[in-house]
Amino acid sequence: MAAKLDHGGGDDLAENHEINVTPFIDVILVLLIIFMVAAPLATVDVKVDLPASNAQPQPRPDKPLFLTVKKDLSLALGDDALERPALAHALDGKTSGDRQQRVFVRADKAVPFGDVMEVMNLLRSAGYLKVALVGLEGEAAPVPPAAAAPAPAPGVRP
Repeated sequence: MAAKLDHGGGDDLAENHEINVTPFIDVILVLLIIFMVAAPLATVDVKVDLPASNAQPQPRPDKPLFLTVKKDLSLALGDDALERPALAHALDGKTSGDRQQRVFVRADKAVPFGDVMEVMNLLRSAGYLKVALVGLEGEAAPVPPAAAAPAPAPGVRP
């Protein structure tokens, strides 16, 4: 039981030894609003120079299998040029039918993304689902501000 010892007529308020959580809740709500506003702004798409990458290089396999899309949209498997219809047969020959082997796709910077996706679809239809995209190691060149207009982003798969 508590008893008040000072019965004087002072205007002093009694001390409250409980934690006042109202300011804490106010701060949390303000932070929640800030994050709700900032989260959509953080996902704005910016045009980037895709061939350059500053990611840590992964260990390279002993005999990597490179599929190259040249500037003129022709294909090369390793050092051998090939036609698109012969891609599945050439891959089976290089991998001895092992469709679990990773295929490294590298494309010239001037090749449109749609053409690279077409080659990746050819790989998928041939049964090769482990595909890695190859880029330059190092920093990407900065994009000029005029070319940095946001574009709609399709789903991206790593």
